[in-house]
Amino acid sequence: MSAAAERALVRVPLVTVYFWTIKIMATTVGETYADDLNSSLGWGLTATTVFMAVLLIAVLVVQFSRPGYTAWVYWPAVALISVVGTLITDNLTDNMGIPLQTTTAVFSVALVVVFGAWYLSERTLSIHTITTRRREAFYWLTILVTFALGTAAGDLLAEKLNLGYLVSLLVFAGVIAAIALAYWRLHLNAVFAFWAAYVLTRPLGASIGDLLSQPRDNGGLGFGTSLTSAMFLGVIFVLVAYLSVTKRDVIEPIEAEDRRPRSVLESFGGRTRV
Repeated sequence: MSAAAERALVRVPLVTVYFWTIKIMATTVGETYADDLNSSLGWGLTATTVFMAVLLIAVLVVQFSRPGYTAWVYWPAVALISVVGTLITDNLTDNMGIPLQTTTAVFSVALVVVFGAWYLSERTLSIHTITTRRREAFYWLTILVTFALGTAAGDLLAEKLNLGYLVSLLVFAGVIAAIALAYWRLHLNAVFAFWAAYVLTRPLGASIGDLLSQPRDNGGLGFGTSLTSAMFLGVIFVLVAYLSVTKRDVIEPIEAEDRRPRSVLESFGGRTRV
């Protein structure tokens, strides 16, 4: 298969400002909507987790059945997997009493294992080489683990270490900015830079969600989980609708493999192999 034909089958979006914006918003929704669902449904964490996991599986079945990337299928899957990853960590912490230090460590090890298995199988971790169902399966498993890890790490910093939501937000945003600078100025490996930023956007989004939704007495702004979730879901819907029409995030078959990314945001897509 030619390089152009292979790029036409890439099953993930081009990494642009739209990618990072929707991803961060989806992680915020994962934090707030998981809390909102758990309180509004009244089913308990376990039943809510099972229900959302079934929805996620249904959307992933559609995603895997598509011939390539489709915005209106891909992004709902990301939002759902964000919710499920949050609920998994909440179950471990709240239902089973496992400390956040432990869940953070366990999910960190799990992420390394998934990355290792992915690389040994495919010899690359670049998301722009995801042209097969097997690579895509590794991709979605990785995302699930990053969301569960990000939830644990974010809660650990903000709540257990008492940094608060605003300080935690600034810490994660600062580290992501440092990664971007290291890539752009110090030629940090593109694939490593992408996944490091991807993992950190989860606790960043969670900190944003908690800062907006939590009561003022707890260090938040008191908007509540329902309103915060609705606001972010609305923006996500508008952006996904825009991308579905314009195809601005579709990787074009004629795109040159060695083309320099248009921005540091796009460069995190992992155009080089590790």
